[in-house]
Amino acid sequence: MSESPSRSSEGPSRTPDLVALTPRACDPPLEPRGVERLRAATLTLLEEVGVHIPSARAREILSGHGAEVGGDDVVRLHADLVTRAMATAPRAFVLGAREERLDLVLDGTRSYVCTEGVGVHVVDPRTRELRSSTTDDVARLARVCDALPLLAFFWPPVSAQDHGLAAPLYECHAGLTNTLKHVRGGTTVRPALAPYIVEMARAVRGSDDVVRARSPICANICTISPLGHDDQGLECALTYAEAGIPVSFMAMTTMGATAPATVAGALAQGDAEVVSGMVLLQLAFPGAPVFHSVLVSLMDPSTGGYLSELGAPVDWLSTQLGHAWGVPVLAGGSVSSDEAGVGWTAGRRAGAGGILSALCGSELCGYIGLAGGSMVQIPEQLVLDCEALLDAREALSPFVFDEADLALDVVRAVGPRGYFLKERHTRQHLRDYRLPPWLAHGRTYGEGAARLEEASRSAAAALDDLATAASQGLHPEAARRAAFDEYLRLQREHRPEPLAPDVRAELDRIVAAADRHAQRLV
Repeated sequence: MSESPSRSSEGPSRTPDLVALTPRACDPPLEPRGVERLRAATLTLLEEVGVHIPSARAREILSGHGAEVGGDDVVRLHADLVTRAMATAPRAFVLGAREERLDLVLDGTRSYVCTEGVGVHVVDPRTRELRSSTTDDVARLARVCDALPLLAFFWPPVSAQDHGLAAPLYECHAGLTNTLKHVRGGTTVRPALAPYIVEMARAVRGSDDVVRARSPICANICTISPLGHDDQGLECALTYAEAGIPVSFMAMTTMGATAPATVAGALAQGDAEVVSGMVLLQLAFPGAPVFHSVLVSLMDPSTGGYLSELGAPVDWLSTQLGHAWGVPVLAGGSVSSDEAGVGWTAGRRAGAGGILSALCGSELCGYIGLAGGSMVQIPEQLVLDCEALLDAREALSPFVFDEADLALDVVRAVGPRGYFLKERHTRQHLRDYRLPPWLAHGRTYGEGAARLEEASRSAAAALDDLATAASQGLHPEAARRAAFDEYLRLQREHRPEPLAPDVRAELDRIVAAADRHAQRLV
């Protein structure tokens, strides 16, 4: 269990208000006919090929509503059963935060940026060494993300590898105790542990009814491509849905390996996997909040490795497909990169992903903060990725002005060949513009630079230290260094409002009980 952050003498920090993206009116990549062709392909796969359902409870629910269950545990769903079940799924619902001003309303009118999960390595912000992630890393990242206004949804970027089977419980605990924002706290665990996740949601909210209205956590269940589910994942999903905790099913189809080597084929297959999961929950608990997520990747034909960066707007296509089923979507555009570190490729991906996130209109988007194919968390990347998304937001925001903004009286006063610096209007408005920290001339780069400067007592030592820093990831380039310093500042200074002591004590009790239970399951 991570330690609670110490409170400074000045008291806790205020979590800033959220900044959402407002989707622009723009022609999507697929025309309505194309969306319907993809949906028809999904229905064909569900009816003619079927989906492997290893959970006996899930098979019983599906067969009880008319699905065909084969001896191989493959279940075939008729089109009318699918459309009937999906008609009960809510188009909009709320992902609750600790404070109502930070709630996320998933109704298609705004897009919220989320962190990406769940990596297994971190670049340690103190030593700059690559190591396995721990519960303390989840807690630290939750506090930093709490301070970044663009990040509206905390999906633990890394895993609590110091806690074995109970790791997801500790990740949920670290999120709930270190950020006021909504937490993706439920995932596939041993089914016997899933009720502890429900208990945590209830402890924060106080009652089952409030959990159903504004659950502080949501859950994510990954499918198994091609066309399969995990038995424990389905059991957990049913537990979460019964309690009113929103559940997303996420298909991660890899073209050429676990999916056809075409975008349309991979999308249709992933959609069939996700829809089959949503249908199960709707049949079991009509009206259960669910959302859609299909992530398409590519097998590197040279190495067999994982490539998430494709030359097609797959996240936008996935958004169109999910919305066609009448549910919210977790897709958008990813700004996380396949590159192992922070470099040109990562910057290119962040820029393109930021634009796509602002355009495609998914309710949850961004996938921020990981590198190396979603395996590695680099501290300064959180800040850099947020800047890329803020740039995209500003570039695509509607331009609104009034007569005062035209400043005709100021232009008249200055006249031809004059200069505007001395004008009161200039002094009033020059600070209206958000500038990244690395554009500030004469900036002192704080702790990151101080370590280099303090060690540089001679020209030879300076070169040696600079080379060492570069090899450890402390690139001397100003943007990265300034972003790292901003990360360190947030880590050092930001402390969100703590939970009430009795609620914190109850969460501690729940996660300790879950840990003891997990040890008996090994």
